[in-house]
Amino acid sequence: MKRITVSRRAVPYLLMAPAFVYYAVFWFMPVLDGIAEVFTTQAGAFTLTGNFRLMAGSDLFTQSVLNTALFAAVSVVLQYLIALVLAVFLNIKFRFSSLLMFIAMVPMAITPTAVAILWKTGLFKDGWINSLLMGAGLVKDPILFLNAEGFSALFLIILIDTWTVTPSVMIILSAGLQGVEKEMREAAYTFGAGKWRIFRDITLPILRPSIMTSIILRLIAAVQVWAIAVMVLGHGKVPFLVERIAFYEDIIPGVGSSGKLAFTYSFTTTVIVFAVTMIYYRISKRGSYLEAL
Repeated sequence: MKRITVSRRAVPYLLMAPAFVYYAVFWFMPVLDGIAEVFTTQAGAFTLTGNFRLMAGSDLFTQSVLNTALFAAVSVVLQYLIALVLAVFLNIKFRFSSLLMFIAMVPMAITPTAVAILWKTGLFKDGWINSLLMGAGLVKDPILFLNAEGFSALFLIILIDTWTVTPSVMIILSAGLQGVEKEMREAAYTFGAGKWRIFRDITLPILRPSIMTSIILRLIAAVQVWAIAVMVLGHGKVPFLVERIAFYEDIIPGVGSSGKLAFTYSFTTTVIVFAVTMIYYRISKRGSYLEAL
């Protein structure tokens, strides 16, 4: 029997082949089918903009775009600032820093469904949040959180999401802070630099890769938010782009053009996520280049 020899260079590709086949069958092919659905009518004819016009004229489209953009902008900035403060504070390594780090990481271990249940039980008129507020004498009458509308409802979802995902951003930034050597800070103090100057000129530049990673990940996740909003407030109360996908796919499947709308919303959201990521990446790279000059 003739012995089969394999080139050493081919070994990595052979090892990757099963994963490539898996993704080609179970990911790439469905993606191509979804794109085909976006550019065909219900009768199967090609259309370039027909489904996009249908989406633009659908209920709550404009509001879902505005809510998604506002949520991404406010939540990413808020979560990043809180995470940065926590990461810098816990990096000091005082007596109970490890315990506080553990407590801060607890929300990250809770599943999105459990988070929604936890907060929804608290947001009821007789929930634990009103019980705490009234018990502390901060309010006299219970607050009707679940009756919130407009920006109030959106801000409520932002707060819940911030409580949930800030620990993951904090961990990324904390890992970046490990690259700030103690000797470097001590040398800066020796030459008369203050804490703010050290943070601005030493800590932040070293944190740049971690900052870029955390912001890109949060932008992608923020554009795709929907589960917490639906489980806490229900469909349509605070519409998001991905929430519209779930609405047309799960709530009214097979009704008229609901399938086409779901595919078109999904395609549009993917394009937005890719565009936002590339824009931020280019801006960050340009900033690094200008600083180098």
